[in-house]
Amino acid sequence: MPQFFAVAAAESSAVTHSCDCLAHQFGNAGDNEVRERRYPTDMSDAEWAVVRPLLPMPGWLRGRGGHPEAYCHRTMLDAVRYLVDNGTKWRAIPADFPPWDRVYAFFRRWRDHGLVKEFHDRLRLKVREQAGRDPQPSAGVIDSQSVKADAVVGAGSRGFDGGKLINGRKRHAVVDTLGLLLGVMVTAADIGDRAAAQVLLAQVAAAHHRLALVWADGGYTGSLVEHCRAVLALVLAIVRRSDDMGPTVQPLGLQRARVRALTIRAERLRSAEHAVRQLTIDPADDRALLIEAVQDRARRWYGRDDINPARLAARPGVEPKR
Repeated sequence: MPQFFAVAAAESSAVTHSCDCLAHQFGNAGDNEVRERRYPTDMSDAEWAVVRPLLPMPGWLRGRGGHPEAYCHRTMLDAVRYLVDNGTKWRAIPADFPPWDRVYAFFRRWRDHGLVKEFHDRLRLKVREQAGRDPQPSAGVIDSQSVKADAVVGAGSRGFDGGKLINGRKRHAVVDTLGLLLGVMVTAADIGDRAAAQVLLAQVAAAHHRLALVWADGGYTGSLVEHCRAVLALVLAIVRRSDDMGPTVQPLGLQRARVRALTIRAERLRSAEHAVRQLTIDPADDRALLIEAVQDRARRWYGRDDINPARLAARPGVEPKR
């Protein structure tokens, strides 16, 4: 579980810092020039006000050794957001950001602490509350999508999907009835949907105790249905295209479309149908970048101001539906 720490601002008669991140207050970030915010992906002051208290305490500040950080945490986050939105390579990050290897090391540290997923989960809760729903979902939809992998992706994390004739990786995702991400897993493309769903649904069920019903297509039939009922206490409802279920099929099709919209290539935010290629070598990197991309897509769906965590937190709460 990620650990979060609150650090009070240090009282000093010195010149006021241009940023209140820990690297500026207690590290050496003040030695570098202040970066001018110029990209649409740069965090607003309201967004930073919500993110800043959630930053983990650096090891050097907790007495675990190491040199004080030399780069602003806010600038680091803006660099990651820029990469996710624009699909650039790590080495091609604009020069007004810190060196790419420092940004990548910062991202890997966040990934290992679970902070990317933590921020996404908090955002999902706010959006559900804003929609008048219970913060914890009771139903969802599972689907998968195979995507091509670049030549630099190792054989150990890629495979051939015989059904889709795609050599690469497969993204498995579970969303709620609003299309918000509940869980995601990245596997080699030759891993079957049922085998991956058994692991993913167990993770989702453990994190969302109200979840009782999950819709799926015909690719998830077989022993998985009984496994979900007996082990996970989940009803896995299989909906086939040939089923005459009236208006029930339309919502399922909509949610499946949202699943496929979420399983886009994280580096470029493009659908897999448009020559998708994964450039990340580490599947864990791809999973974390995908979650970042989902957050950006949510802002595109509902509007940047509506999804702003600070604005959502400031709004009066809506009585959730039970």
